[in-house]
Amino acid sequence: MRKQRKSVWIIMALILLLVLSACGQSTASNSTTGDSTNETAGTETKTNSDSASSAGTEATAEEELVTYQSDAGEVQVPKNPKRIIDLTSFSTGYFVALDAPVVGALSGAMNNKYIKDQLAEAGTSDLGEKPTPESLISLKPDLFIVYTGTEGIDKLEQIAPVVQIDYGKRNFKDLMLEMGKLTNREDAAKAWNAKWEAKINEMKPKVQEAVGDRTVSILNPYAKGLFVFGHNYGRGGEIIYGEFGLKAPAKAQAEAIDSGTGWASISMELLPEYAGDIIFTSPWSGDKTDPKIVYDNPLWKNLPAVKANHVFQLDPTSDSYNDPLTLEGQLQFISDSLLSKK
Repeated sequence: MRKQRKSVWIIMALILLLVLSACGQSTASNSTTGDSTNETAGTETKTNSDSASSAGTEATAEEELVTYQSDAGEVQVPKNPKRIIDLTSFSTGYFVALDAPVVGALSGAMNNKYIKDQLAEAGTSDLGEKPTPESLISLKPDLFIVYTGTEGIDKLEQIAPVVQIDYGKRNFKDLMLEMGKLTNREDAAKAWNAKWEAKINEMKPKVQEAVGDRTVSILNPYAKGLFVFGHNYGRGGEIIYGEFGLKAPAKAQAEAIDSGTGWASISMELLPEYAGDIIFTSPWSGDKTDPKIVYDNPLWKNLPAVKANHVFQLDPTSDSYNDPLTLEGQLQFISDSLLSKK
């Protein structure tokens, strides 16, 4: 009888332990930013006070973290990120080119005609222009990409590691290598750069022969006049001035290229001084001003490039980007345009 009573107590004790264990697991689950699928995201936000300094860098047992030198300092990131959220728009095409998994991106990138099909096929979520915390958490990211100084980085770090990059700090080829390093795809980045160089080496002499000594401008009408773009602000500048080495008008060269800023703002009255023999243009996507204010102006209509039909229309949204896949599309359009005006 004593032996039987002892067995009963042992069984009850085991049951109690199982119940307590289940409750503990439930509490641990509720204290994270997501459910058990956080193993895929590779991060886990804890509620205890010790987790504040390491939130967003907690990895599951099978995930390896490495130190990456971002433009804002060192950060621990997944060696092979599997759920990237890009909050820069302009970097998204790098990840698409590298076949790195982007689970969320801003609307600007999602609507870029050069990468929109690939993003849709991959099931990338459109986060709009101002993502909500809920939309970010729901995607269970293991890595955020932002520009340095972006507001709310401390909040993002509670969800996943955050890599900050400076826009324009590197040319697109160097940034491709950097994104390859970040995503453990350095060989793919080097291969893209080599393929790109081969294309440029093939096209450059043909384009230079066709253009000769003529100057080329990149102009965007906007509410207060025009933006003049240079070598590092998208819209084909990386190709026209950087790769092909074509000449800009002297004023544009000094203010938008030699200055290093990549752009200049001018009034309508100054247009003739900045307009080249060949013009690439599009309305400014930053406001809703009717571009006819410029395009119907006599100063525009009397430009030599306009009279000679040497004006080419860029896409006002997609061509503002300068990621690898956008550049591939721009290269074809710019080359065809310039070669048509021999």
